[in-house]
Amino acid sequence: MTRHTVGVLAVLAAALLWGTTGTAASLVPEVGALAIGSAAMGIGGLLQALIALPSLRRSWCTLRAQPGMIMLGAVSVAIYPLAFYGSMRLGGVALGTVISLASAPLFAAALEAVADRTRLRRPWYLAAALGIAGSVLLCLPQAPGADLAGTRIPVGVLLGLLAGVTYALYSYAVRRLMLHGAERAASMGIVFGSGAILLLPVLLATGRAILSGPAPLAVTAYMALIPMFLGYVLFGLGLARIPASTATLLTLSEPAVAAVLAVWIVGEHIGLLGWIGLGVIGLSLLTELRVRAPASGRTRATARS
Repeated sequence: MTRHTVGVLAVLAAALLWGTTGTAASLVPEVGALAIGSAAMGIGGLLQALIALPSLRRSWCTLRAQPGMIMLGAVSVAIYPLAFYGSMRLGGVALGTVISLASAPLFAAALEAVADRTRLRRPWYLAAALGIAGSVLLCLPQAPGADLAGTRIPVGVLLGLLAGVTYALYSYAVRRLMLHGAERAASMGIVFGSGAILLLPVLLATGRAILSGPAPLAVTAYMALIPMFLGYVLFGLGLARIPASTATLLTLSEPAVAAVLAVWIVGEHIGLLGWIGLGVIGLSLLTELRVRAPASGRTRATARS
């Protein structure tokens, strides 16, 4: 199995875990978006930093030389969950997830093209077009006479775009730290740990509902430990092996996972357009999986596990 394939599979596994967050959050509607977002990413980020302590010590000199990139990643990590969960609460789970994740690959590609002067391969454009088209089909009303979820859609869309931007930015920041020689665990630990510290005041101000009963506590613990902590460990493994634009493209599988879980667990309905959308997303992922690793001329991460 090639380095590129391992990276692809790691990101897909992370997206599978992240796809459970919307269903999990829907089980505790009494916990607000700011509380659930800051708790999940905040606790998960602190755990990332704790397990990365040995790696942080080894890479400290390298990290100290990149304060701007660390700050960019940390601020993006802090903003992302607030925007993402806010988008889902205002515009609906489907719309918020689709806007956030479908826009992230485009922002990541633009960032790499401008900052690193990279050129994307034609298969990437095809996979991105298929993934976005499939996500849009999932977002459309799934029953006759149905409206798009949520009554504050414009604000939900704006928050989703903000989530997409910040997702692309922290993915890029972590990748750049690895390319500058920092270890994978250290790069993830410093960015997510710093972002978690920025989220702590939000959690303290809004998190009282989490302590209101066993269900909110259990859901929060699950989201912090599994999708946020384990998911981002896998995401870091992927970023050490593939570009951020490819990684964010692969996470377009998350809306498909979220939609299937919404049908099985929450009881939501997916119509014909939705199922077609799932198929198109699957075709997008197959297109990306068939692409060979980037050519040798492209800079590779030098991160050590």
